[in-house]
Amino acid sequence: MTVAMPRVPFREFLRPNLRPHTLAADQDANLVGMRWYGGGPFHRELKAAQKIQKKSHFMIKSGDVIYNKLFAWKGAFGVVPNELDGMFVSDKFPTYQVDSDKASTRYLAWYFRHHGVWEQAQKKSTGSAAISKLTLNPPQFLELDVPLPSLDEQNRISDRVDYYAHRIEEAKARRASSRAQIHRFMQSAANAVFANYAADALLGSVLARPPRNGWSPKCDNAEDGTPVLTLAAVTGWHYDATAFKRTSLPTTEESHYWLEDGDLLITRSNTPELVGHVAIYDGQPSPCIYPDLMMKLSIDDTKAWRRFVWWWMQSQRVRDYVAKNAKGSSPTMKKIAQGVVMAVPFPSGLSLPEQKKLAVRLDALHLKVAQVQTLQSGTAAELEAMLPAILDTAFRGRL
Repeated sequence: MTVAMPRVPFREFLRPNLRPHTLAADQDANLVGMRWYGGGPFHRELKAAQKIQKKSHFMIKSGDVIYNKLFAWKGAFGVVPNELDGMFVSDKFPTYQVDSDKASTRYLAWYFRHHGVWEQAQKKSTGSAAISKLTLNPPQFLELDVPLPSLDEQNRISDRVDYYAHRIEEAKARRASSRAQIHRFMQSAANAVFANYAADALLGSVLARPPRNGWSPKCDNAEDGTPVLTLAAVTGWHYDATAFKRTSLPTTEESHYWLEDGDLLITRSNTPELVGHVAIYDGQPSPCIYPDLMMKLSIDDTKAWRRFVWWWMQSQRVRDYVAKNAKGSSPTMKKIAQGVVMAVPFPSGLSLPEQKKLAVRLDALHLKVAQVQTLQSGTAAELEAMLPAILDTAFRGRL
């Protein structure tokens, strides 16, 4: 069944409701940001009063429609949830009250996750094409429109989308649990293979040079910018070549922060579970910069087989060592220093052929497991595509 859905401009059911607020000299502030692609508002930080230079802010309330003027074309729209009530934004985040006799905030929240409104915003935004210069001003925001049926129909559609979205999240959770089980299996296999070898030396003994942090330039994501890896590129022990941003800042060819195919990277700052994860750079993208929150491990190929080192770093002995030596006052964020990495326990009694034999054995087992992961990747792509397809159906009046 197709439902008639007239397109209604935002100005017919949204009213500006800015709430100017001047912060006191000693007032800390909970500041809110906006995620792209309909991700909505989120608590960005609690900022100390002495670090807030501009005291003029705007208070937001639950149920407000809010957007980011600079990134509306990236889908920076949303509805303020209860947990953000009373927090603050800058003048880059206009807010609006919804006429509840005409529109449902739940329905609008789903609409803000639909590509149709992002495309409208891009067409109506003005300014240069640079990522932070394309602006959607309030008069143009109110010209955007939405397929708007009766309130009863809006609620029915929202209920259906809620149901499907919940089922999709359940499927994602099951898939994530399966991936975690696969990793635990491989870690157990590595522990079993390494159980009979004493860790009587240090990782530093097989490094060509001490580990060194990379560089974290400001990233503007210019299309012709240089790729800079994010922490997600290494998280999970496997290199993700898609986890990068771009910088248009000038670079120096002879600098240390460039990557070469086969380089080992270790995260030096992350949550307790993720700090010290290692992955092998596969040469893509190229050229590529590794960030300050990673260190590069330059293996002396005359002393160690780098895939053996990669497997060894995943063993429970190393993970226990990292957990014991990671520092930081925050319980959710820990760091490891160069000296800690150099002192990672490492076996001295294994020749290169023996290291290679053990690594190949684990690689063969991992290849079989990877076949399962490949199937999961296909499932993940299908899951990610489901909600956009459901929203597209919903806002065509066919759900």
